[in-house]
Amino acid sequence: MIALVGVDGSGKSTQARALARRLTARGIPATYFENAGGRPLWNRLARALGRADGPALFGRTLYPALEATVRALAMARAVLVARLTGRTAVLDRWTWCQDVIMAARGDRGRRAVRAGYAIFPRPAVVCFLATSPEVAQRRVAARGIDTEELAHLRALDAAYRALPEFGSFVVLDGDADPDEVAAALDRTVSPLVGR
Repeated sequence: MIALVGVDGSGKSTQARALARRLTARGIPATYFENAGGRPLWNRLARALGRADGPALFGRTLYPALEATVRALAMARAVLVARLTGRTAVLDRWTWCQDVIMAARGDRGRRAVRAGYAIFPRPAVVCFLATSPEVAQRRVAARGIDTEELAHLRALDAAYRALPEFGSFVVLDGDADPDEVAAALDRTVSPLVGR
């Protein structure tokens, strides 16, 4: 299991998909897994019902629980499929991402979520795509799906760096050219997969 984490707009989805394709092409069967909490879906539903976003629709207590549950189901699926198929799992987000988003929003229940998520195995390597909030904000705006406030992106970055596990993450320059990020990922992953 190889996990990519970072703020929204860091390039983790793009890089994780491409990494899974490159590994498979090299003869190492790999599958990409998105482990999101469903925020775009909840926000679209909220706007359709006349609310600003998911937290405004579900409330500050229910929304984090809903999001954490959706993410847990996605992560459980990733673990199950990877174990049943024997394929390398390339994970777009992992357990820490829920903790980080809850910290950035000031949600209660982080300790309970961390305890519940302790059942999930730790990936062989966790790559943090270190991306400046300004670059991340431009990338989010360019994809045209949603928007991110600069203050929120800064809070996410600070929350990642404050994680007790952060020192064990491989930090990659997410601001770099995508090809350079891909090459850095390949250098990081190659010793793990033996090719």
